[in-house]
Amino acid sequence: MRILHSSDWHLGQFFIGKSRQAEHQAFFRWLKQQIIQLDIDVLLVAGDIFDSATPPSYARELYHQLIVDLQPTGVQLVLLGGNHDSVAVLQESATLLTYLHTHVVPGYQTDIQQHLIALKHKNGEVGAVLAAVPFLRPRDLSQRQDGKSQAGQSASDKSQQLQQQIGSFYQELYQAAADYATALGNSQLPLIATGHLTTVGASSTESVREIYIGTLEALPASALPPFAYIALGHIHQAQKVAGSEFIRYCGSPIPLSFDEASQQKQLLLVEFSAENTKPEVRSIQVPCFQPLLSLTSDLASLATKLQPALLQLAPGQTLWLELVLCGEDVLLSDIQLQLQQQLADLPVELLKLRRERRSGTTPLLQADPSLQELTVADVFSARLLQEELTPELNQRLTQLHQLALEQLAEQQSVVQTTDPAILLKQTEVAG
Repeated sequence: MRILHSSDWHLGQFFIGKSRQAEHQAFFRWLKQQIIQLDIDVLLVAGDIFDSATPPSYARELYHQLIVDLQPTGVQLVLLGGNHDSVAVLQESATLLTYLHTHVVPGYQTDIQQHLIALKHKNGEVGAVLAAVPFLRPRDLSQRQDGKSQAGQSASDKSQQLQQQIGSFYQELYQAAADYATALGNSQLPLIATGHLTTVGASSTESVREIYIGTLEALPASALPPFAYIALGHIHQAQKVAGSEFIRYCGSPIPLSFDEASQQKQLLLVEFSAENTKPEVRSIQVPCFQPLLSLTSDLASLATKLQPALLQLAPGQTLWLELVLCGEDVLLSDIQLQLQQQLADLPVELLKLRRERRSGTTPLLQADPSLQELTVADVFSARLLQEELTPELNQRLTQLHQLALEQLAEQQSVVQTTDPAILLKQTEVAG
């Protein structure tokens, strides 16, 4: 059995005002070719299908069109909800998509059997059992018997409790998956799991939003049962967990921030054979569909430092640039004009300009930053820096702000899926 592990597509993302639609379309064309050439049985996407709880209409069209386009390949699709995804948005077409060889698990299900999926070869034979775990929200886990919170708990106690709840859920699923394999008539079937969370030691990037609202820093690998393979999402850089070949983040297929620009994006091909209980895992490199570059330079060296990246551009491509300006140039009043003159004849779009951080300056000291360059969290953090707050109060306010953003996103999702008039209005605005 051949499984292709992907995650963190973030359909609908706008990158400093730039749409990623063309990149996602190119990625999907390439993805279909890989599924055919590699003879893939299952495409597994471990969360963050969309970039927000209210994705623009074109992002939904891309999502559904991909599923339709993959039907001739015979591949089975399994799509998991992430922390960016709206459970309601994914749920609204989930039942219909089951008729297109597609299993969507938008969020936590009270019936544990709903998390179990038989993965099949193209000939219909079952080749593995999947414990399909999407992003687990704390309130989901609180519904379980072991999830009751206690008054007076410290932040550390809550974090430990949440880790125990997640670990307990995975242990319960592992046993349920084993029982399901036996019920299918083959107790030796590989047991696989997914997850959308942060694990201990995982390296994240600036585009990875913190999840669990500060109550869980990272889940230790020791909390995960001995599945044959665990396909993880949420971290955008491909990496192993605790050095294991079989607990892996595949990363996002396109760079979602400038600090991911130098990463080689990839998918993971997970292949099970009858001879081995553990799979063979290998990387499938994803082409770069839109070149990005983060460059630190002064004005005098800029053209020279840009040359290596410009030489790698394909005909018609444009380089999206983040420039960190250093040296005495940062003090020039006409810096924007000088940059425009230098870049005028080059296939370069300057999307982000900031000054090199010096000792004693604030983290967000930039050359006239616009709101397009900043996330909501950036703006809130900059505002906190203007206050003389204790670290504890700063952390608490940040947590409350993150919680408010999550609740707002959920409210928008509910409105979007229940009121057609507002749905139309939101779609027009998003489009």
